Amino acid sequence: MPIFITYASYSQAGVQGMLQKPENRTGPVKALLEKVGGRLLSFYMTTGSNDVVVISEAPDGTDAVAVGMAVAASGAVTNIETVRAWTADEFSSITEKAAALTGSYTPPGG
Repeated sequence: MPIFITYASYSQAGVQGMLQKPENRTGPVKALLEKVGGRLLSFYMTTGSNDVVVISEAPDGTDAVAVGMAVAASGAVTNIETVRAWTADEFSSITEKAAALTGSYTPPGG
């Protein structure tokens, strides 16, 4: 299954909820991913521009984005960004395909 990395920031409402009822949020995220046939690989709280980093597997990008949208709809998080991740071996295969295509594309005005 493809791997996805999701970044998010807690909203003011999300922080207020955590302070009212401190708890580990891994379980709810894991359950949501399982509803779309996915799997939670890692869940991190971070410093910097994002508060949360989730690494997961999902059947495809639409499932990964749907999970992010469902969490965003709760009002607990903002600035959600989900990206597809590839292993080094997978990316090597991608670069081989790209190398075979090099020179086949005509840029605008060319």
